Parts: sequence; structure tokens; C-alpha cells
Amino acid sequence: MSGNRIHWIDSVKGFAMFLVIYSHNYPMMNNYFYSFHVPLFFFVSGIFHPNNDKTNTLNFIKKRFISIMIPYFLWAILLYVFWFLIGRHYGESERMNLSVLNNFIGIWTGQGGQSFMDWGIPIWFLPCVFSMFVIYGLIKIINNKILEVILIAICAPLGYYMSYFFEWYIWSIDVALVGIVFYALGNYFKKLDISYVLLILFGLIHILLHFYNGKVDMYRSNYGNNIFLFYINAVTACFFYLQLFKKLPKLKLLAYIGKHTIVFLALQMRMLTVIKLFMMVFLGITVFKFTELEKLGISVIQVLLLLPVAYLINKYLPILDGKKKKL
Repeated sequence: MSGNRIHWIDSVKGFAMFLVIYSHNYPMMNNYFYSFHVPLFFFVSGIFHPNNDKTNTLNFIKKRFISIMIPYFLWAILLYVFWFLIGRHYGESERMNLSVLNNFIGIWTGQGGQSFMDWGIPIWFLPCVFSMFVIYGLIKIINNKILEVILIAICAPLGYYMSYFFEWYIWSIDVALVGIVFYALGNYFKKLDISYVLLILFGLIHILLHFYNGKVDMYRSNYGNNIFLFYINAVTACFFYLQLFKKLPKLKLLAYIGKHTIVFLALQMRMLTVIKLFMMVFLGITVFKFTELEKLGISVIQVLLLLPVAYLINKYLPILDGKKKKL
């Protein structure tokens, strides 16, 4: 991919990452953000899926395991240790008296809600997208577009109905099956370039539909009132935002965030802890009820605090961001 193409894709990832951080502060527009921010990540991930075949599929899976799952396990262990020593003794974690063993198990399952991942729920996305990569890679081996589409169409309802049998699955395999539609579309339409008329049309459809579908939360296998509305809404949102950022000039801050999403994903909640600790110690605030403007401001501060952290990690421990150290 050309440098020009990468910068707008990184900007989209940075935008989606900021929405994830902002939405975890429970803003008024939370339902809107949840309706598309995770599907947008899946869509972008599909753009980078390699052109694999039977001879190199295992090699690609190995490389993607190193770039996604190794950072996941490293962060999971670090976050768990912090939670075990400090986090579980304060706030909601202390009140819930969560199991140390279950949270340790959660490192390896990558799912299970607060009972298993109180130390770092946001990084559930990493094993989920790896599962998606493996499933899609195995489907691509067939090398038959019609059969590929049929199998992907089967994956979606399979993942949807799996959530009726169990509350959660290892590495969010049920969510991966539902989300593989976005991943595949990202791969199929990575070279798409649409007119401004279609851009506006996609945007209008997406904004209107999200009102009708209710709350979406892919982590909890909640797809709103109607799974078909969920797909139409999220797909039109993906096309809208991807094409919008493709037409915008380079946005350096968003692009930087997009290049280092693993760090931002892993540490966003810990930065919120730092902010609240500062408020308690220096401002005497012990009850955290924020206005809409304050929620936005806190989200921006979280990002600003993470910028130097991302820089240092990528300079000295790039493996934590899924990258290799430059020689």
C-alpha cells in the first residue's frame, strides 16, 4: 500500500480508537458510537488481510499471532498483576470482591466480562480479531469467491445464535463469526472509491438506522433490536467513515493513534485511573459525576497522557505494540 493510503487508514483507526476511549466514559452519544466503532475496526483489519493460499496460510497465522496475540498476553499479564496488587482493592472491584482465580483464567480466555477480565476488558478485541483472521484465512484457501461468500454468510447467523447457548466463548469466537462480515467486506472493497453523493447517502442511512436498532455491544454479543438493522447500519457507517477519511487531508494526531492502537487499547482505563487519582489527591473530588463536556475533556486527556507512553513503548519495547524493534 502507498504511504498516502496508509495515512488515511491510520486516521480511521485513530478515530475509532478515540471513540472507544470516549465511549468508555459513557457520553450521551454512546449508543451511536457503539453502533459502529468495533465493526469499523474489523473492517479496517480486513483491508490488511494477506493474499494467502494453502502453502503460506500457516506462516501468515504465525506472523499474525506474534503481532496480535503476543502483545495481548504480555499486556494481559501486566494488567492482571497491577489489578492483583492494587486495582482489586479499590472502587467497584473491591465492592464486587471478584475472584482472583477467575481473573487469572480470563487472561487465557480473553472473555468473560468483568468477572474474568476486570483487569482490562478493552483488550478482548485482540484475540477476537485474531480468531477472525484465522477463520477468514481458512475460508480463503478455497479460492472460490462464490463459496467464500456463502461460508461467510453462514458464519454470521452461526455466531449470532451461538450467543444464545453460552454467555461467552474463548477468544470471542462467536463475535468473530458475526464480525467476519465486516472483515471480509474490508478485504473485498479495500480499493473502493465512491462519489460524494454516495458518501452522503451512506452517512444518512447510517445515522437514521442507529436510532431504530437500540443499544449495540459486540463484546456482550448484543446486536440491538434487529441483527439485519445492525449489519446495514454498521456497514454503511464503515463505508461512510472510510471514504470520508480517504478524502480528508492528513490528520497527524489521529494517524499516530491509529499506528499504536494496541497501546491505547491496553492502557486507556489505567490513564482514567491516573486522572481520577489526581482529582482525589489534588482537587479533593471523591464522587465522579461528569458533565458531557467533562467526559469529552477527560477522553482527550487520556489520549494526551498516552502519547508519550506510546512513544516510549515503541522505542524500547515495541513488542507491546505488535512491532519489531528496528536495528
